[in-house]
Amino acid sequence: MKKAMTRLTAGCMVLAMLLISLTGFASAEETDLGNEFEEQFEEWNTDAPALNALIDYVEAVTDTESPDYIPKEDRIAVFDMDGTLMGELYPTYLEYYMLAWRILKDPTIEPDAEMLEVGRLLRDCALDNSFPEDMAMRHAVQAARAYAGMTLNEFADFVTRILIREVDGFEGMTYAECFYLPMVEVVEYLQDNGFTCYVCSGSDRFICRVFIEGMLDIPYNNIIGMDVQLETTEQGEDEGLNHTFSIGEDVVRTDKLLIKNLKTNKVLQIAQEIGQRPVLSFGNSSGDTSMHNYVIGGNPYRSMAFMLVADDDVRDYGNPEKGKGLAEKWAAAGYQVISMRDDWKTIYGEDVVKTGEFHWLEELAEDRVPVDSAAEEQQGESLQSAD
Repeated sequence: MKKAMTRLTAGCMVLAMLLISLTGFASAEETDLGNEFEEQFEEWNTDAPALNALIDYVEAVTDTESPDYIPKEDRIAVFDMDGTLMGELYPTYLEYYMLAWRILKDPTIEPDAEMLEVGRLLRDCALDNSFPEDMAMRHAVQAARAYAGMTLNEFADFVTRILIREVDGFEGMTYAECFYLPMVEVVEYLQDNGFTCYVCSGSDRFICRVFIEGMLDIPYNNIIGMDVQLETTEQGEDEGLNHTFSIGEDVVRTDKLLIKNLKTNKVLQIAQEIGQRPVLSFGNSSGDTSMHNYVIGGNPYRSMAFMLVADDDVRDYGNPEKGKGLAEKWAAAGYQVISMRDDWKTIYGEDVVKTGEFHWLEELAEDRVPVDSAAEEQQGESLQSAD
């Protein structure tokens, strides 16, 4: 954990400038404050408005003499994952890539026509973001089916094998490393100041667990995401109430989708799993606005919501023009806006380079035949032989 710091206030900055102009050097106190800022937020520009608003907030709510003081047990922050803690533009969501690879390339499964259709949509629509409007739910349903039967350890192994691959569209980074380094600093800063941080993602809960491990000090039980029904290896058709788990059994995923954790579902999951209203919320899209509004609307404590805007087209695949409109929209909604282009010194690290080239279609090329079609063809051949 990085050491918590004291914010370089506007007053101190003015005083420092005055001292420099009169004496030619800054005060020792000013220099120390500047060093503390640099140590805590090495990846941020010091004039980033959202960051300074966050520091102001944290100083106020952790000061026992402040009217905004929040007891430690009530300092809860929730973070979306894709596009908030990690990249999502290479060229699309990590979980979309995982499912596309599972359906189109994984030799251990035989997808049916419905599954193949979704796998090909994930591949063919990613580069220009031409996904159907219902893609999020279609993905969720087929993801439940594609990973059904895997134990949790087998699924974690599958996710890990994807994460160690080089990120498409970049050099010098694997999928496991595609965290936004400035946001890693925010999580560490909040934890250093007594906040409990949760991930509340639209991605599969068990993908998030594997992905977060080693990068952020957020325990498994603080991770909320899309969920499927689980069962045991010996449970069969029995309900859990009618089955006794025995030594030697394992837990496996099923094909039954329980919840796609987006929009109002995020609010419901937070209420159910955390049990109290967070005071900070971080997101990047319309799928996070319900979570934000839950945090800042009617909260007994002083609260804030932050929206990241993907407006950097030099170091990432953001859209400055679209980002400008979103920044205005989010600010009007009462959210603090974080500009990836203007507020961050780096995104993934100085050694990571955007190539501008994707091998997406080439990597996911396939000529698979749906398992149901193959079965029908085989049955037809058998009938012909019989004749």
